[in-house]
Amino acid sequence: MTLQQLKYVIEVADKGSITEAAKSLFISQPSLSAAVHELETETGTAIFMRNSRGILITPEGAEFLGYARQVVQQAALIEDKYINRASVRQRFSVSTQHYSFTSSAFVELVRVQGGEAYEFTLREGKTYDTINDVRTLRSEMGVIYLCRFNEAVILKMLREANLVFSELFSARPHIFVGRNNPLAGKASVTLVDLEPLPCLTYEQGDQNAFYFSEEILSTLNHDKSIKVTDKGTIIDLMVGTDGYTISSGICPSYLRGEDIISIPLEVDEVIRIGVITHRDYRPTVLGEKYLEILHRVVGSMQDETVRNGGSPRGA
Repeated sequence: MTLQQLKYVIEVADKGSITEAAKSLFISQPSLSAAVHELETETGTAIFMRNSRGILITPEGAEFLGYARQVVQQAALIEDKYINRASVRQRFSVSTQHYSFTSSAFVELVRVQGGEAYEFTLREGKTYDTINDVRTLRSEMGVIYLCRFNEAVILKMLREANLVFSELFSARPHIFVGRNNPLAGKASVTLVDLEPLPCLTYEQGDQNAFYFSEEILSTLNHDKSIKVTDKGTIIDLMVGTDGYTISSGICPSYLRGEDIISIPLEVDEVIRIGVITHRDYRPTVLGEKYLEILHRVVGSMQDETVRNGGSPRGA
């Protein structure tokens, strides 16, 4: 097994095609195919499945690629430091559902840890992708939530992926609405109060099972439903319509403003938000720093929740 072979399979995985990867690597397609086949034979691992539409990564291949990416990244660090004599490029990546506190902590990490050269990645997206990113070690860690409804399914999925969930905090459900929403003046709301209003949720793509929803009570039917993919749009919809979304009520103060209001939702549920990592994971220096910042950011926002009577503004 060579470092070059690892770079080859990573490029094939990223391009999704032997042909496109060969073009990018400036080698012939037969040469690349042979190199990939030799690596698969040597390791006894079928990294890719071939079909008429191209290639697919096998479950075993996804795990192999996760380790391969780590090896290639570490080799690049050694080369930069001892051969090119360049400043070591710091690398860190995290995947997460749509939470403002994760991006707030990420911003602080970049500010305090960014040196002359770095490559930091925040992947904010679908639940399935967050879990898969950590499973394949594409991201060092992920942030997701559990509730009574999805816990058994998600924890089973994590166990099968050799991942563990470490709780960051738990919270009672809140809704987020714009200040002009008809519910804005209420101290708390019920599900009956929400029935006339548009429900705003994050779209989960092909993996649209109820268990992957980022919002609790995902099995309820809604006469008015709007699905989005990004945090900015859901905030615009809360401000510009009577729509609401359900979340933890936790948000960094600089994103609160006066346009979004958080109101407790009267349901018998608890939202458990936590960090997922590989079972064999040993945090990097940047990983440890991010976790430290994340706990501090969450603690600060929880203190603010108490100061605001349990109903912080946020989104």
